[in-house]
Amino acid sequence: MILALRAPRTLRGRLALMALATSVLWIGVLTTVFNLALDQRLHAQADDVLRTRAEAVAATVDIRSDGRLTVREPTEDGALDAGVWVFRGNSVIEEPPGAPAALYIQAQRLAGGQEAFADARTLAPWRLYAYPLYAPAAQGHPPTQVGTVVSALSLDPYRNTAESALVGSIALAVLLLATFYLLTRLAVQRALRPVAAMSEQATRWSAAGAPERFGSDGRPAELSAFATSLDALLDRLSAVLRHEQQQAAELSHELRTPLSRITAETDWLTARTRSEQESADSLAAIAGAAARMQQICDSLLSEVRTRNAQTPGRCRFPELGHHLARLSVSQDPGRAPEVTVVTDQVPADGTGTHIDIGVSQEVAERILIPLLDNARRYATRSITLSCTRRAGAVTVCVADDGPGVPETFADLLFEPGRRAHPDDGHDGAGLGLALARRLARAAGGDIELGTAAAGACFEVTLPAG
Repeated sequence: MILALRAPRTLRGRLALMALATSVLWIGVLTTVFNLALDQRLHAQADDVLRTRAEAVAATVDIRSDGRLTVREPTEDGALDAGVWVFRGNSVIEEPPGAPAALYIQAQRLAGGQEAFADARTLAPWRLYAYPLYAPAAQGHPPTQVGTVVSALSLDPYRNTAESALVGSIALAVLLLATFYLLTRLAVQRALRPVAAMSEQATRWSAAGAPERFGSDGRPAELSAFATSLDALLDRLSAVLRHEQQQAAELSHELRTPLSRITAETDWLTARTRSEQESADSLAAIAGAAARMQQICDSLLSEVRTRNAQTPGRCRFPELGHHLARLSVSQDPGRAPEVTVVTDQVPADGTGTHIDIGVSQEVAERILIPLLDNARRYATRSITLSCTRRAGAVTVCVADDGPGVPETFADLLFEPGRRAHPDDGHDGAGLGLALARRLARAAGGDIELGTAAAGACFEVTLPAG
């Protein structure tokens, strides 16, 4: 079975593993360099011992004028017993007792040659050194080599020292790595403890909607950036929570009026027997309130779909304007103001060039219908739907010839539940304009109160199709 190596799942483990990998690299390099340097040093020491022995024996050799060699026996002749040969030419005149034959053959090969070091080929681990002996130089002639001192040395002690040093350095490296890894994990764990505490605190605050924030004062640079990011995330979560709470409040507030109307009409119908006309009027009022509830629900659902949609869709003006005009007339044919559809580039009859709007027709209707309802409520005789194109956007204006928006109420116009004239008799709750602006912004546009010579004018900016 092949076991796949997996990276640690925790940040602490990953940082410790990264530090361990770096330590393995550096300690490995240092251990290798140390052992190579030690091996070279031991070889240099062995060569020094061989040269010293050969020179010491050469000092006991007398060289006569005829080239003969005489070896004086020193007081301590341990050098010969340590492995030194004295050759006259290729003939040995002194040799160490008990020397292996293979070693003698290797020494004989070096006899008569220049100064040199050599490793034994057939008898390892031995190393040899040849020290040439020269006869005194005659007048006008160069010195002549008459003999050679060859010293031999076993490298076993040096190899044992090198191997012991290698094993010891590896053991020390492993111990250092293990200790370094544990200390690194402890240090990283201690360093990341504030991060874990901040994460747990952020989780509790976000769940409870608490207003507390971390702030960046008195923190290290990394934790300061982390705290700033967490604060921004908590702010966004709080904004989303407030948005959802506001949406729920607006929905319940907006639905309360038509629901109360349905309840009242139902109680009125069942209280006593009504005439056929009274029953029909009451049923029509119930149907109108139900349609109002349907419109509110559709508007809120359209906002959610627009907010989460990947593709905004597309619709065309003036077709959209004519469709909205027909819807406006069908709601109250008896007293509906005239709706005029105009554009800068498109004739009023709908022929010619179209203007593409970068939202679906359903979303565009949900945005514009509350504006048309508001215009129909306050218009005296006419409503104008106009559309203009500019760079990257389309502006649809809904204007009426009514009394307009009071200047004192202009800043509160798009706040949920606000009405300029609460006692004007209509059954709205002041949420239509707020919902329309929310839908427009969710689609990448906006709604602003425009300027008009008479009446009110709302400018709806939407992406171009």
